[in-house]
Amino acid sequence: MSDQNIAVKNKDWLTVCRTSDLIKDSGVCALVEQGLEQKQIAIFHLPNTDKKVYAVDNYDPIGDANVLYRGIVGSVGDDIVVSSPLYKQHYCLTTGKCLQEDISIDVFPVRIIEDQVQLFV
Repeated sequence: MSDQNIAVKNKDWLTVCRTSDLIKDSGVCALVEQGLEQKQIAIFHLPNTDKKVYAVDNYDPIGDANVLYRGIVGSVGDDIVVSSPLYKQHYCLTTGKCLQEDISIDVFPVRIIEDQVQLFV
């Protein structure tokens, strides 16, 4: 995803990229504006799942860094997770809950309309 892919407001949904910007079975990072602040959101394209696309906060609260889009995706039991590249905690992509610690990250509704990946923020 290039620096040109700045989020564009579309009613209540925010277009953040095109589906061609996504990487199968991996993550990309989108920078979105929330009020006066900017937030990094990790978007994961998992075409072999029911939802196909998941969006969570890119910030790893345990590692204290914006790195989750670089994590490895997989499953632990019935949970679809991303493993933090720093200390390897697993965060559930549907709930945001960390499976090893009593901590959670934000999860964002995401949809694909035609070729546009949109977040509800």
